[in-house]
Amino acid sequence: MSLDPANLLAILAMAAATYLTRVCGLWLAGRIPAGGRTRAALDALPIAVLVAVIAPSAAAGPAEVIAAVVTILAVRRLPLVALVAVAMAVVVVGRRVFGG
Repeated sequence: MSLDPANLLAILAMAAATYLTRVCGLWLAGRIPAGGRTRAALDALPIAVLVAVIAPSAAAGPAEVIAAVVTILAVRRLPLVALVAVAMAVVVVGRRVFGG
């Protein structure tokens, strides 16, 4: 099996971009003040990412719509891992009930 030099260059460039993104993120995070509004924004980031991942599929069917509503209602009461587990359980049960 041979590796085309163009493919090898593309793989190395993607690896370097990934590494630099992580290193620069850590470097930048060390220079951002961790109090006040910045802290509140960083605390809200995991929930924002979860919504961004779920939102496109939320209208896929009735089970997904119900799971989105349950997730929205439970977001302030449950930790993130429990929230994901509840949303997944609602989708599984909803798909059993409504088909799909």
